[in-house]
Amino acid sequence: MNYCIGKWRAGYERQFLFLFLSCLFSINSQAQSKYPSGTVKDIQPQAHPKNIKVINEHKDKNGNLVRTIQYELNGKKITEIETLPNNIGIRVPINPDTMNKDSVMVLVNKSRFNLEVYYRRKIIRSYKAVFGPKPQENKHMAGDRCTPEGWFTIKNKNPSSKYHKFMLLNYPNDSSYAQFNRLKDKGLLPQTAQIGGDVGIHGIWKGGDDMIDMGVCWTDGCVAIKNKDIEDLYTLVSVGTRVYIRK
Repeated sequence: MNYCIGKWRAGYERQFLFLFLSCLFSINSQAQSKYPSGTVKDIQPQAHPKNIKVINEHKDKNGNLVRTIQYELNGKKITEIETLPNNIGIRVPINPDTMNKDSVMVLVNKSRFNLEVYYRRKIIRSYKAVFGPKPQENKHMAGDRCTPEGWFTIKNKNPSSKYHKFMLLNYPNDSSYAQFNRLKDKGLLPQTAQIGGDVGIHGIWKGGDDMIDMGVCWTDGCVAIKNKDIEDLYTLVSVGTRVYIRK
């Protein structure tokens, strides 16, 4: 019975990925150019977690590492349980200078704590990633520190960010505004709420790779990866690259 369920789930995931990639590459360049690159932006420095320690860790039946961590942030003690997948570290040899950047896309899995890069529908990279303190929640407004979900594009690239390198996403876009206005109309958000912005993919402060390895979700809604990985990713993507963030 468990074998049949596992087989069904694997087939379902493959089908989802196929449909997902087919949808991505059917979108033409006019849709990508709807949001101009604008000026190079950066985010404001965020508070760093302190006194981080691992309370417990073990592997689940799929080989994923389940870790309970505790740290202090802005004077508060926070405890998190994270599941870190065992499929991190994929690096297919490829020359970024000869790639067709229109055939690149980025898939961010918040529940799997990773960021994957696809080229011509095949995975070429998989990096560990962390997000805002509530990774399973979608971003609704400014200040909620959640990482938004859905389709975005890279709006511009900053090679000298406060967090090593920074790739700004076009959040908020039309879908973001539609969700924000719908929630406001239903009274689920304060009438004074703002939608927020300055969400992107970036590295981490010098010596901060442990935050990524341990799965500490400390950002204000951005996607953070190790500096060596942001260096690599920076060469693979361009302004207009499509990014899909899912729970």
